[in-house]
Amino acid sequence: MAWKDMAFMPKFREAFQGRTREVELGMHTIRSHGATVARSHKHDWVILLLLVVIEIILNIIHPFYRFVGKDMMEDLKYPMKDNTVPIWAVPIYAVLLPIVIFNLFYLWRRSVYDLHHSVLGLLFAVLITGVLTDSIKDAVGRPRPDFFWRCFPDGKDFYDQWGNVICHGKTHEIREGHKSFPSGHTSWSFAGLGFLSLYLAGKIRVFDRRGHVAKLCIVFLPLLAAALVGVSRVDDYWHHWQDVFAGGLLGLFVATMCYLQFFPPPYHTDGWGPYAHFDAIEESRSNPNSAPANGFIVHETQFQPDFVTVPLGHNSSLQLNDMEAGRM
Repeated sequence: MAWKDMAFMPKFREAFQGRTREVELGMHTIRSHGATVARSHKHDWVILLLLVVIEIILNIIHPFYRFVGKDMMEDLKYPMKDNTVPIWAVPIYAVLLPIVIFNLFYLWRRSVYDLHHSVLGLLFAVLITGVLTDSIKDAVGRPRPDFFWRCFPDGKDFYDQWGNVICHGKTHEIREGHKSFPSGHTSWSFAGLGFLSLYLAGKIRVFDRRGHVAKLCIVFLPLLAAALVGVSRVDDYWHHWQDVFAGGLLGLFVATMCYLQFFPPPYHTDGWGPYAHFDAIEESRSNPNSAPANGFIVHETQFQPDFVTVPLGHNSSLQLNDMEAGRM
């Protein structure tokens, strides 16, 4: 009896092909390893919660009320305007949008390491940036360009014996008026969109030495959006240009540091995946009995059986005799 004629072979091949496809699609998914990966980074998630608490406190406390004299008002009399980019929009484009893109790449590669580490790195980038930005804001207390109208909404200015302002505007507007340096909109934008830019640079292999400039346009797009947000802060007279410049540098620096904690540099050969992904591949190669990692394709020839077990039934002895005699 030939191998292809044996009754159980089609089922064996079907099961094997299904197993091969499963391996090729990747075994380290949210369903199979999501809880394990999250537990291995439980301390990081606790630190994230702590950063959220610190950020809330920094927004509640009063900033340093810097001395503002009458001769300084010439640069602080710009009109009060509404925000072109409202504060509620910042988490949408700087946090939620990148996470949506991370999930799209997860649907393609099915790597829980990539999804988990990209989300964790992004959240660290924006929260660390937020804590640093608001800490500096509260410590510096630089007046905004529209401080005069926050302090004296009726246009009548008053000063004490030392020449410092005596504000009679709304309390919350005066408090916000002392939070000019650095720009929070800009730092958050460059933290979230800067992280996304680095992520895309690695995923689409911008630095593959093939000269596809179109890839650079994709990478620069998030940075352009962040820069335009910074420009809007100057146009709205909420910040001086130095505030925006410092906020952009701060956000981009923190985003780069957080990205490199989980991913190789985008110009690296393995810059398309997180370190944990390649660690899982190496573990699978060193331990063949473990489940293969995503992206580690085991070819069909590695599953060829050394022997075949013949299912035994009530006439199994006759089948074996026929096989030994060569009649099958």
